[in-house]
Amino acid sequence: MSTSISLTTRVAGGLVRGAATSTGVVFHSIPYAAAPTGPRRFAPPAAAASWTGTRDASFTGPSAPAPRRDFGSLDLSPILGSGQDTGGDYLTATVSTPDPHAGGLPVLVFVHGGGLTAGTGAAGVYDGRSFTRDGVVLVTLNYRLGASGWLDVPDAAANRGLLDVLAGLRWVAENISSFGGDPDRVTVAGQSAGAMIVAALLACPAAEGLFRRAISQSGTGDCAFEPGQAALATRGISLLLGREATAASVADLTDVQLAELSIALPPLDHAAHGFLDTAVGASPFKPVIDGVLLTGQPADTLRPGLATDLLIGSTAEEANLYTIPNGLSDTAGEADLLAAARRRFPDPEGRLAGYRDLFPDESPGQLLSRVITDAFVAGSRRLAAAHVVRSRGSTFSYEFRWASAACEGRLGACHCIELPFVFEQLALPSLRGPRGLLGPGEPDTTLAAETHEAWVRFVKTGHPGWAPNSRHLLGERDD
Repeated sequence: MSTSISLTTRVAGGLVRGAATSTGVVFHSIPYAAAPTGPRRFAPPAAAASWTGTRDASFTGPSAPAPRRDFGSLDLSPILGSGQDTGGDYLTATVSTPDPHAGGLPVLVFVHGGGLTAGTGAAGVYDGRSFTRDGVVLVTLNYRLGASGWLDVPDAAANRGLLDVLAGLRWVAENISSFGGDPDRVTVAGQSAGAMIVAALLACPAAEGLFRRAISQSGTGDCAFEPGQAALATRGISLLLGREATAASVADLTDVQLAELSIALPPLDHAAHGFLDTAVGASPFKPVIDGVLLTGQPADTLRPGLATDLLIGSTAEEANLYTIPNGLSDTAGEADLLAAARRRFPDPEGRLAGYRDLFPDESPGQLLSRVITDAFVAGSRRLAAAHVVRSRGSTFSYEFRWASAACEGRLGACHCIELPFVFEQLALPSLRGPRGLLGPGEPDTTLAAETHEAWVRFVKTGHPGWAPNSRHLLGERDD
C-alpha cells in the first residue's frame, strides 16, 4: 500500500482510524446503529451515538451472540466465526477500501449467512483484500441473530434483523463516500441466510433506492414464514422457558442465553401444521411476512418497477453440508427421506417415486441430499424467474460445481463451498486439511480467479460475463 494513503476518515459519528492492508485500508466494527441492549434488544435499530476524538477501527470488535454450530467432522469457523467474540456493541460495519480518499468507487455490501442464528461479517473468509485490490469497496455487516433478531413475539417489531440490515444500508448511503465509495453504485450481496435477506430486500418497499444491484448466493425466493409458521418457533421457545415467549419475559436472559435457545429448540414439524419449508438447513427462523416489510414470499412480491440487476447462484450439492459431515447420508433411512420430502413438497410420495426412477441405485441418504438440494435450489430459480418478469434490470444465474475432497472425498459442491473462491481465500489455513471445507489437495486457483472476477464485473458493470436469462456453470465437471 502506498504510504500516501491516509488511515483516517470521518463518518457521521466522528473520526475513525483504520489499519493498512496490502491492498488498501480496513476499518473494523464501525457502529451503524446503537447497541441492541436493555430495552433496545427487541426494538428497531436506533441511531448510533457519536464519539469524541478518533475511534480506533484497526481491530475487530464484537459479533452478535451465537451458539457454536456443530458440523460434525467439518470446521466451519472460517465461515461462521467462533461465535464467542461477543459484546453489546455489535451492530457494526467493517469497510475495506483501496483508498478512503478516492472517489466514485463501486461498493459491495455483503450480508453473512449462518441460518439467522450464527455468523459474523468478520469471519476469516470475508477478508476484503481481493476486492480492494480490484478497485471495489467491501462492506460487511453484522445484524441481530437468533431470537433477538428473528423471534416473532407480540410485544416487539417483527424482522428486527432485517431492520438492522436496512439501517446498515442507510449508513452506507450516508457514509460510504468517506471511504472512496459511490453511494449510487452499491451492490448488496448475501450468502445463505444473507441471500434470504437480499431476497427480502428486493421485495421490501423500505429498501427502495438503497442499492443498484443485488447478488443472492445459495438463497431462495421462498425465504419467508407465514405468521402461523413463525409462531411454531415462538411456541417452542415458550415451552423451553416454561412461560410465554415475549420481549418482556426474556428480559432476564443474557444475550448468550437467548442465542442458545435456537439450538435448544427441538426440530419444528412444519408439515404437521400444514406448512412447507424448503430451507436447506434446520434453522427455526426466517423473515416473517408481517404485512409491512414483507407482504408475501419475495418471489411473488418483488417491488413493482424494480430496476435492480440480479446475480443469483447456487451450488450443485447444497445439502451435502448437512448430510455428509455428520454422517446422516450413511444413517438416514426411508422414514428420514419421507419426512424431508413432506417438509418440502406438496406431493412427497410422488416426488420420491420420481427420484427412485431416476436414481434407482442410490441409498436413502443419497436421495435425501438430492431432495433437500432440489427443493432449496427451486426457490432460487423461482426468484430468478420472477425477476425476469417483474424487474427492469437484468438477471444472471450460475451454478457452482467445484467438488471439495473433504470428508473422504464426499463433501462435493456443498453449501458454502463457493465462498473461498468468491473472496479468493483458498490459502486460509483453517479452510484446508482434514477438517477444512476445502479438504486435502490443492483447490483450483484458476476457478477462484474466474469466480471472483465474475462478482467484480457484476459489481462494476452489472454484467458478470455471460448471457442473461441462462444458467452459467462455474467449475464444470464430467458428471
